[in-house]
Amino acid sequence: MTAEAIDPAAAERHSRRQELDDQRVDDLGMLGIALLAGPANVIMQLAVPAVGYGVFESKVASGNLFKVPIKRTRTTLSYLAVAAMGSAEDRRRYRQAVNRAHVQVRSNDDSPVKYNAFDPKLQLWVAACLYRGWEDMERLYGDPANITEAAYRQGAVMGTTLQMPPEMWPPTRADFETYWNQTVADLEIDDTIRDYLLRIVRMDFLPRPVSLATGWFSETMTIGFLPEEFRQKMGVHLTPFQERFFDVHNALVRRVVRVLPRPLKTFPFNLLLADVRRRMRTGRPLV
Repeated sequence: MTAEAIDPAAAERHSRRQELDDQRVDDLGMLGIALLAGPANVIMQLAVPAVGYGVFESKVASGNLFKVPIKRTRTTLSYLAVAAMGSAEDRRRYRQAVNRAHVQVRSNDDSPVKYNAFDPKLQLWVAACLYRGWEDMERLYGDPANITEAAYRQGAVMGTTLQMPPEMWPPTRADFETYWNQTVADLEIDDTIRDYLLRIVRMDFLPRPVSLATGWFSETMTIGFLPEEFRQKMGVHLTPFQERFFDVHNALVRRVVRVLPRPLKTFPFNLLLADVRRRMRTGRPLV
């Protein structure tokens, strides 16, 4: 007899996770454009101290952005591709691969905060940030009418593709807003994590000539997309020139996005999903 047969709650949880794994999240089609706001979303995720220090102190060298930037970026974006566009089998196998890496991500006696990558509360926060990022992209570049209760419920897949129990996802969009506001109000970003995040914003993980050439653009886009409450916690703001550049840039992108076919809207995530499936077929590591 299985644990699910003994425990009705576990059986319901398994059923709901399977339901989410089986669905294709068609309404989350703005993924490609979300790359522009990626660093801002990273700041939001790592603003929770346990998430921030979990990444900052991680002993998983193969997932360290400053040691293997291309691999780390591919792994993160591949997760988003699998979560939003993958099949049940894609999600199951990617979940297993991420779990093997996450086993090593836990605090030690010297850590300023306690954390564990398997903590469902932390996974809920990361999933919430990813979902919130999608909403922001729809409001700015897409169609706000796509932000429905059905799309919101589908957003739970951002967490259940990890180990977040489905029942942890706030049941309605209004409940989500309450959870979000309460969590953000209590956040504080210390100097260690702030400095680490600013290095990411400036693209210091890339070769020096590249970071010098592109860092200003990354900084402008990141601060521009960052919600005001997070700007305050980070102590950052746009200069008048950056603000004008950000507004003009968005006006141009908005016009282009509205005429793009779906394959281009989801690029490069459609290619990353194909790469994940190729890795599965050939037995290559997923993360």
